[in-house]
Amino acid sequence: MTGSPILRMIALLIAVPTLVLAMWIVLPAPSYGFLTYSVGAVEISAWLLLASIAALALAWVDARAGSKMATVAFSCALAAFALSVSTYVRFPLTSRNFDREMNRALGGDPLRNLPENARSNFRASPLIVSQLFTGVPLGDATVTRGIKVAAPAGVQLTVDVARPVEPGSHPIVVQVYGGAWQRGAPASNAEYAHWLASRGYVVFAIDYRHAPAFHFPAQLEDVRTDLAWIRDHAAEYGGDTSRVAFLGRSAGGHLAMLAAYTESPITPKAVVSLYGGIDLVGGWEHPPFLDPMNIPDVEEKLIGGTPAQFPELYRDGTVLTHITHKQPPTLLIYGSRDNCVESKYGAVLRDRLEAVGSTVAFLEIPWANHAFDEVLSGPSSQLAMYHTERFLAWALGRK
Repeated sequence: MTGSPILRMIALLIAVPTLVLAMWIVLPAPSYGFLTYSVGAVEISAWLLLASIAALALAWVDARAGSKMATVAFSCALAAFALSVSTYVRFPLTSRNFDREMNRALGGDPLRNLPENARSNFRASPLIVSQLFTGVPLGDATVTRGIKVAAPAGVQLTVDVARPVEPGSHPIVVQVYGGAWQRGAPASNAEYAHWLASRGYVVFAIDYRHAPAFHFPAQLEDVRTDLAWIRDHAAEYGGDTSRVAFLGRSAGGHLAMLAAYTESPITPKAVVSLYGGIDLVGGWEHPPFLDPMNIPDVEEKLIGGTPAQFPELYRDGTVLTHITHKQPPTLLIYGSRDNCVESKYGAVLRDRLEAVGSTVAFLEIPWANHAFDEVLSGPSSQLAMYHTERFLAWALGRK
């Protein structure tokens, strides 16, 4: 007994593109045009898993009967299934390792000092399977966009604020967007800011001038300008400037760390770097083997030239340069597959921070690529959110 030719064709039409997408779960991006696939495939792997199961079911009977089309469809679907399920096979061990690292770095359970009723408000699990398909509930928050802060060199800097609906004085998270220092806006990662606000934080998403029109340290100067504005205006939005964390992604992670580790208008109690740049000199001299973003070119646009031309700027823009004394508690989250900002730099920074007596947790997600949290509901983002939420609670506390 065999199925219909239509079902065999449907199975093939599902299986082949599913496999093509699933291959990017393990393939590195050879160029910028493929980066979206290499980053995103693993984060939508739950959908690829469903698609591969559907194709397997449709092709099973005819493949056993010897149909060539069904056999091809079944083989492609089986390969897609294996690739798609690999993340979830590795997830439990990775999650346990992350728990151990957080407990080691923070001296125990990050939530140990919170009352039991407060613990129930946190994400219940590092992976909530239903949210892979339905999305992460953002909760309630009040959002104000486009607040004018300053206009250095005629460029208007703005801040977006997401804050809890409940009145009171809340801890602050300063969010710095990424984009190779060349693009982005405070509205980048707006859903994440909204989610944090619903968890009890006032999130100030800040702005800075972009390369190559403006070279470093203009970007860091703008972050400090934004921080001075937050210091003076935070109370208007229910923010408590005695409890502040800096959080940045990619180029924004680089700026967040520089601002945290050098003199700034606000001294943070914590800093979170999601795949943030760390070593400008190392990145220029030893770019990834496959370099989809052309890191040397990106850095030259930021600095205005090569390390030989501007050695002091490259040194000052390297986070490692400033780890000469104890720094605020730091959470570093990087992806093992990241071939834009390689995770090895995160490990080096961890060692440097520990050497000067700083508290630091380094979480390396084995399957994740750069910008993994662009898919907020993906497995990598959920894992990072789970631990970031706990780290912030440990560092900033709750009133």
